[in-house]
Amino acid sequence: MLLSDIRRDDRYEGFLIVRSAEQRAASNGKFYLDMTLADRSGSINAKMWDGTVQPPVAGSIVKVAATGNEFNGRMQLRVTALKTADRRDAVDMSSLIPCAPEEPRAMMDEIIRAADHIADGDLRLITCELLERAGSKLLTFPAAKQMHHAERAGLLHHMTTMLRAANALMSVYPRLNPSLLTAGVIIHDLAKIDEMDEDALGLVADYSVDGKLVGHIVRGVVNIQLAAQKTGASPAKALLLQHMVLSHHGIPEYGSPLAPKFPEAEVLHTLDTLDARLFEMDEAISRAMPGGFSEKVWGLDNRQLYRIPEEDLTK
Repeated sequence: MLLSDIRRDDRYEGFLIVRSAEQRAASNGKFYLDMTLADRSGSINAKMWDGTVQPPVAGSIVKVAATGNEFNGRMQLRVTALKTADRRDAVDMSSLIPCAPEEPRAMMDEIIRAADHIADGDLRLITCELLERAGSKLLTFPAAKQMHHAERAGLLHHMTTMLRAANALMSVYPRLNPSLLTAGVIIHDLAKIDEMDEDALGLVADYSVDGKLVGHIVRGVVNIQLAAQKTGASPAKALLLQHMVLSHHGIPEYGSPLAPKFPEAEVLHTLDTLDARLFEMDEAISRAMPGGFSEKVWGLDNRQLYRIPEEDLTK
């Protein structure tokens, strides 16, 4: 049984990844274990009302026996037994790790082909240099620690869907510059490889020192500058890409010091927001009952999302 399939009173026994775990004190003063556990279908809050159990290490794999419980409209696990997995356990890792829905090598090839076909020579040089710098890490690297595309090869997944959406938009808005928009889509989040540390499972273990002190937006601007200098690309073209990276979150509250100031930058910001929001919506709705509402989604202003029953829609 996957976590996304668990309903109230369902009995569950299996292996799960520990995303976080800590002891907390209840209102009666007794300690309990509060955890976020995950498999490839998503994550779930879990409580173990035994204050003697030490929190398992984040990133470890545990075997749990539990019962499905609903609290404030959200599914939880009430854990009755817990142990850390060891080498003797036959753990099916493919059932545990959230993975991009497409084969990473195929997505990587699609991105490389798009970069190689950028008509503007300077933008092509910068984009290909940054892709070469990212290297094989792209085949597994996630796009986030907990938010959108927090999955194995999630960064590639995010880039690929945005690239396809950009191609569709360019057929509707032919005034958009294909070289600039394609380059911006491919490179806008590549510095997340500097911002986060990947664990052995292909998920984010933590933010790196670079990520905590600088972040992927500023690091991305620096990397573009270095790539332009290395390849001899036009500083003016590099400046356009730097602005797209600086503004792709849209507003200061989300980390962008500047709002987009030309159409391709605006489209990049819009596509980035759209792809992230649709991913989070799909994740939350998949855990809701048909005809019911999801838990509050922090990344979507704490909205509760409605899962439309399939029979209410015709294809």
